Amino acid sequence: MATAAGFESITGAVTGANSFSKFHIHSHLPPPTVSFRAVRIFTPISSVSPRRRNPAMPLFSGGEGGGINGMGNSGGGGGGGDDDVSGGGCGGGNDGKSNKKAAVLVLAEMGRSLESIPKDLAAAIESGKIPAAIVEKYFELEKSASFRWLLKFGGFRERLLADDLFLAKVAMECGVGIFTKTAAEYERRRENFFKELDFVIADVVMAIIADFMLVYLPAPTVSLRPPLAVSAGAIAKFFHSCPENAFQVALAGNSFSFLQRIGAIVRNGSKLFAVGTTSSLVGTFVTNIIINARKAVDTSSAGEVEDVPILSTSVAYGVYMAISSNLRYQLLAGVIEQRILEPMLHQHKLLLSAFCFAVRTGNTYLGSLLWVDYARWVGVQKVQEAHE
Repeated sequence: MATAAGFESITGAVTGANSFSKFHIHSHLPPPTVSFRAVRIFTPISSVSPRRRNPAMPLFSGGEGGGINGMGNSGGGGGGGDDDVSGGGCGGGNDGKSNKKAAVLVLAEMGRSLESIPKDLAAAIESGKIPAAIVEKYFELEKSASFRWLLKFGGFRERLLADDLFLAKVAMECGVGIFTKTAAEYERRRENFFKELDFVIADVVMAIIADFMLVYLPAPTVSLRPPLAVSAGAIAKFFHSCPENAFQVALAGNSFSFLQRIGAIVRNGSKLFAVGTTSSLVGTFVTNIIINARKAVDTSSAGEVEDVPILSTSVAYGVYMAISSNLRYQLLAGVIEQRILEPMLHQHKLLLSAFCFAVRTGNTYLGSLLWVDYARWVGVQKVQEAHE
């Protein structure tokens, strides 16, 4: 529409120039200058070329900095809204309009409509919650068959749009978990390793179940969740507005308050308590089955082994995950990876993956050491030296 109008104006300008030229021949008056008018009309038309979006919308905002993934530094201002203690959320109206305009332009370039993408993503575009870079990343991920399948699930969609290495980090965590947990158990127990093998098995089983959730829950996300109903309570609305990671960089045009970031720690802590308690119930149940099987086969060991206390161990592990694991993984994903490693190595994915692997392996090993000390401190596991 704008292009047609522009060319119509140019045509009018050229026609006017011809008529003035004729007037010059018959009346000997100096011809008017029309070149400046033509330039002013033509220049805006070329500047709105559908292939050019300059400047590009930043993907994330973080205080005074820009974003990550090559679009500016990740800034240390806590998401650009930490001084608003009363609450964060979407940015001003101008930011929302700019986000929507740029995102719709990306859709037009790709030949897609809002109806062809997930409803939550379409609603976020309509409300101006996400910048154009997120829409571009969605279409890039959609080219892969495995990613295209995972993008059908809301939780994976939010995490993959925020971090395209999310699946690699899940594989790292679960892949090295069993080895690092076992190594840490041996480091702490040494000569008692085989005497306390039942405890080792319980710890490893709990770790395998919990490792996935430890990556999934604290992972930074692009929030596509619809707002809660008006009738929802104030507490529910508050926690709904909190980020998944307390330290994650906010999207451009959005911000999180200090209270919302504290709320993210509390909310994830409650989730990890439930995950830890449940996984521990499964782990200790399996351990007790192994202990009883050992007693049935070897009657001489009946007095040497005891059943693992299921309830106390499960609650203790839930508390451990809610506090220690929660804080360590929030810092790992939101600070070390998103704010430090990704801005430095965003153009070197292989090197970035290697650093993430090293950091996560060290964190997993540290967690195993801390759990053994904590379990002995609260009394759910005891050194077996007394049974020698």
